[in-house]
Amino acid sequence: MRQIETAERFVCMLVHGSLWVFPELFSHSSEQYKHHWFPDRPNKGSGYRCIRINHKMDPLVGQAGQRIGLSIQQLYLLLPSELTLWVDPFEVSYRIGEDGSICVLFESHPSTNGNPSVTTGNSNPASSVTQVSPMVDSHISCKEELLVLGRTSSAKPYMMTVSS
Repeated sequence: MRQIETAERFVCMLVHGSLWVFPELFSHSSEQYKHHWFPDRPNKGSGYRCIRINHKMDPLVGQAGQRIGLSIQQLYLLLPSELTLWVDPFEVSYRIGEDGSICVLFESHPSTNGNPSVTTGNSNPASSVTQVSPMVDSHISCKEELLVLGRTSSAKPYMMTVSS
């Protein structure tokens, strides 16, 4: 699934600047997401699919790190202390810091035949695409809620580098 691959590449680039760090980072997520993936209502299940690192390591990232020999403490040193990654049917986006901007890594729109058509495929985490797709249904996702409520404090500067 393209959305899961995009999320996997992004986390790998954060950890080591390499796409080979977690060869199967989300190997179990396709199975886990199967019952929480609703292309007709993309916001449904968004909380379950959200990858979150704050004062607690996301279990999916922690397990993937342990499979390649990284401890939770090492992951905390390699990853931003505050990271939210949304993996949704038609969009993959992230935010670094509690008050950081939400950036889109992957975006597609449903086509008439039911398969998504990719309109923006930006897997470069250094870019800051801030355009957010309009809501497909009346349920507000946690990401949309953050966009509506706005910042609670001033923005904090973060610099992200990408090595090739």
